Amino acid sequence: MTAVTLMWEARAADGRGGELLEWARAQPLPAEPLRRETFTAPGDRVLVMTWWDAPCDADLPELPEPAAELVTRPVHRWRFTSHGTA
Repeated sequence: MTAVTLMWEARAADGRGGELLEWARAQPLPAEPLRRETFTAPGDRVLVMTWWDAPCDADLPELPEPAAELVTRPVHRWRFTSHGTA
């Protein structure tokens, strides 16, 4: 089986980066990923990555959209297939 990484990224509304971070960290998933990490970046962006032992096209749980007033744009989502580490 191939490992897949799901990436969820949102940009907070002005002054609400901390609130978006806490919201994202509090979101449960109905299944447990192999690994889950939460990051922040300049511009009040919050990034959550989850790793799964599944194919890239598998039906996997993802974080939902936060409330519209918490973000400046729709969430961006990507899936990546791992090809190992060097």
